[in-house]
Amino acid sequence: MPNPEWLMDGTLGLLLIVLAVAVLHARTPYASIVLFITFGLLLAITWARLGAPDLALAEAAIGAGLTGALLLGALAHARPERPSTKLTAQKIPATVFAALVLALLLKAVWPLDEGPLPLPALVQENLQDSGVSHPVTAVLLNFRAWDTLLELLVVLFALLGLRQLRPASLATPEPWPLLLAWSQILAPLAVLIGGYLLWRGTAAPGGAFQAGALLAAGAVVLRLNGLLPSLSWHQWPIRVLVLMGVALFLGVAAATAWLGEGWLVYPRVWNTTLIVTIEVAATLSIAATLALLVAGGREELRE
Repeated sequence: MPNPEWLMDGTLGLLLIVLAVAVLHARTPYASIVLFITFGLLLAITWARLGAPDLALAEAAIGAGLTGALLLGALAHARPERPSTKLTAQKIPATVFAALVLALLLKAVWPLDEGPLPLPALVQENLQDSGVSHPVTAVLLNFRAWDTLLELLVVLFALLGLRQLRPASLATPEPWPLLLAWSQILAPLAVLIGGYLLWRGTAAPGGAFQAGALLAAGAVVLRLNGLLPSLSWHQWPIRVLVLMGVALFLGVAAATAWLGEGWLVYPRVWNTTLIVTIEVAATLSIAATLALLVAGGREELRE
């Protein structure tokens, strides 16, 4: 009798491959987006099976949820195209490039099967000096804080890039009564769970990206149902929220370089305070940025 765990893991892996191929070869853009959202949800389950709930939460909220909403919004502005199933000359280089990326990924993960790696043990040895008790948070906001700073910059640049577009004006339909009623329950729950994930991030899976994504989801639900005023980059509170994460992160980096031992090398007595402060600022910035990306006011983009 086959092992149930191996059967589930094998099924997940096979479904991910099938869905990835289906996303690329679907007959219509709408079908591709629906399959992409399904792929993201299965990928979140896969990360959970691999013991990475942090990545599972981020994938479900950002990869499947908000990114799916962005793609559906882009599809609403796109011109209809005739579906094409032929292998054109433009697809051949993309296929070769995908094969090379797959080979590099296999080469990178192959050593994981050879035995335990030294990095997890090294993180555990220095965990007490990090200011938090969760190894993932210690890596992201202390040992490799530059990575998190660059991720915040990527999100900010995505918003700034979107503001250069000139989408066509579309009429907003009337909110569905059932969705309108549910949004009044779901949005407060998103705020509550987002705050819990932020608070638990120092000792358990969670943190700024997961909490910020949930807060943004609550804001998007309220905005789409007309229960939240228009969100616009021209509103100074929105600008402050969007920029405060990167600004505070850079300020801490400059202060530690000037007063301490180097860029983002925190004094041991300030570890916890600095990490929590950065997490709160990053959560609010991520929430505001994602909310603007998905449900921001369109009038400013047509100026």
